[in-house]
Amino acid sequence: MTSVEGDASVAELDDLLPVPDRSAVAITPQVAGEGHWVGAPSAVLADGTIYLAYRLRRPVGEGRGYGVAIARSTDGTNFVNLLTIRREEMDAESLERPTLVHTPEGRWRLYLSCATYGTKHWRVEVLEADDPAGFDPATRRTVLAGDASVGVKDTVIVRHGGVWHLWASCHPLADPEQADQMVTDYATSLDGLEWTWHGTALRGRPGEWDARGVRVSAVRFAADRVVAFYDGRSCAAENYEEKTGVAVGATPDALTAVGTAPLAASPHRGGGLRYLDLVDLPGGGTRLYYEYTRADGAHELRTELR
Repeated sequence: MTSVEGDASVAELDDLLPVPDRSAVAITPQVAGEGHWVGAPSAVLADGTIYLAYRLRRPVGEGRGYGVAIARSTDGTNFVNLLTIRREEMDAESLERPTLVHTPEGRWRLYLSCATYGTKHWRVEVLEADDPAGFDPATRRTVLAGDASVGVKDTVIVRHGGVWHLWASCHPLADPEQADQMVTDYATSLDGLEWTWHGTALRGRPGEWDARGVRVSAVRFAADRVVAFYDGRSCAAENYEEKTGVAVGATPDALTAVGTAPLAASPHRGGGLRYLDLVDLPGGGTRLYYEYTRADGAHELRTELR
């Protein structure tokens, strides 16, 4: 999610859900075919320019999440690459969804989800720079370490009411065969670096389409509630092909899923439509970014203007 404060009413949800027929391709994978992906976007609007951080991925065994790219665009669709950070530079076996943040002081932060070599463990590290093209992996520091029992990744960060709010995908590690399961935990911070956990905000529902796991992808604060978009899957076989749903709550630490079916999906292959992010535009309207499964099994990054 972007780092700006935002408001939303539930009546606006239909205007914020992806409709792939209305979308344009923003970033295409370098190689066609299953397992080759670009996606997991995090977008920020600053000084009339949209900055986009996104993950680059190859099939398992060929590098997995091998890099995170930073790009910019003046029209929201056509991007120019600024920087690519490789997994080796982060001492990571794989990289997952990044989170790009523009701080109140005018600096930039890039939160990176890093897989620990030879394990199912994930941690989150942060880089800081004066410019989105200036992130240096040598300056990295761990902000969410996880532990032997849980891996932490795929953060969503929103500043609202003078507080930094964070939702992260958390995976159990006791049984490697169950490590694909995920819930979304919630934390707060005064500076975006030292975080206090407040428990699980959203979990899957037994017997429903999101039973195996849920991952919050974007959050908006409304006048009387919090609205979250999330990725869900029903079983381990749907890993990497999550669909999009919506959850609401009176507070950011307790969200309840809406409906009994996904609200947005791809018509191709496993139906993956995930990692939705939203950018409010100064002239009105919102730009959507999300990862989308193509007919050939590759994933591309798409955008829509609402």
